[in-house]
Amino acid sequence: MHTRTLGQGLEVSAVGLGCMGMSQSYGPNPGDRGEMIAVLRSALDLGVTFFDTAEVYGPYVNEDLVGEALEPVRDQAVIATKFGWRIEDGKSVGLDSRPEQIRRVAEESLRRLRTDVIDLFYQHRVDPAVPIEDVAGTVGELIAEGKVRHFGLSEASAETIRRAHAVHPVTALQSEYSLWTRDPEESVLPTLGELGIGFVPFSPLGKGFLTGTVDQKTSFAEGDIRGTIPRFTEENRAANQALVEHVAALAAAKEASAGQIALAWLLARESWIVPIPGTRRTARIAENAGSTGVALSADEVAGLDRLAATVGVHGDRYNSQQMSFVER
Repeated sequence: MHTRTLGQGLEVSAVGLGCMGMSQSYGPNPGDRGEMIAVLRSALDLGVTFFDTAEVYGPYVNEDLVGEALEPVRDQAVIATKFGWRIEDGKSVGLDSRPEQIRRVAEESLRRLRTDVIDLFYQHRVDPAVPIEDVAGTVGELIAEGKVRHFGLSEASAETIRRAHAVHPVTALQSEYSLWTRDPEESVLPTLGELGIGFVPFSPLGKGFLTGTVDQKTSFAEGDIRGTIPRFTEENRAANQALVEHVAALAAAKEASAGQIALAWLLARESWIVPIPGTRRTARIAENAGSTGVALSADEVAGLDRLAATVGVHGDRYNSQQMSFVER
């Protein structure tokens, strides 16, 4: 596994690990905590050093899990977590990025993660009630105090990124980006390139769809977020199948998996892009890490781009409530 550098000198593995699914969103949660701890530690053995969590995942339990797993190997890991939600009675009830809230979350996240510093602290969603300058200033203070190393944003617009970066340098933006979610390309990616900010795509495998393991016949278990997403209705899955079939054909030709092709496409776009696919299985971590060894030619990348543009993608990537939190 080679490394890449995000923004202000944060060196991470070229492919990271999104940890959310170990605690929520993809059907019944794993019952064996020890098994998930073993999976997290196995990622380091496979060269993955970049781990992504958030206080709202669970809530709280995902940070606890990551903290316990990585405490013995903390010096080898880069941990990213997030603030920005108001959580009441174990549920997220809205946004809250007030300076005092950011500070409170930082202290609690440090405790759950069993560390004295957060490597990358993202605002999880832009809070329209709090000026982004106040958010950037508060995280900047935490960095000056040694509690945080780097400042990040998630699902922010180009304008917000510029305003935040003018107050305190932004190291990374995290947003959904993949062959079937191309929203950042119009204005966000050019802005990141101009300002020297890294990009961390989540759901780089289209929540499993781009791997070919989900089709129109798939039934989602209770608690699986995909059952609430318009893009995953049976009709839309059928309409989106052409893109997956092309990815699968290219994968077969290159003796790779479909997921590796989807990740290789992202890695080929810019040297400062670091995807964070999520999984609960060591075998999948190994497969995803192997994407760094899959070379796509310029023609192959262009072919994937053309197909995605021609076929189009059917259905929104979130339901209406979740989309309301995405700044556009």
